Amino acid sequence: MSRRTPDAGRPTVATAATATYAVSGMSCGHCRTAVTEAVGALDDVTSVDVDVPGGQVTVTTGGAPDDTAIAAAIDDAGYTLTGRA
Repeated sequence: MSRRTPDAGRPTVATAATATYAVSGMSCGHCRTAVTEAVGALDDVTSVDVDVPGGQVTVTTGGAPDDTAIAAAIDDAGYTLTGRA
């Protein structure tokens, strides 16, 4: 009989990756929420941290981050990814 641990299916520290992106157009709490929800809905994204004053979004994924998908999600939320920070 196999037992599933509470962390089963979650990325391990060895496979998780974090990338920080420069994003323009963010200015308020609504911006933080919109970007967090858009990027957080992507497959393999485990956390999103939005620094509105710094214009940065830090994304942790279960593997290599998909820059194209992250840029598209940020664009769909109404902001512009200008590159990796």
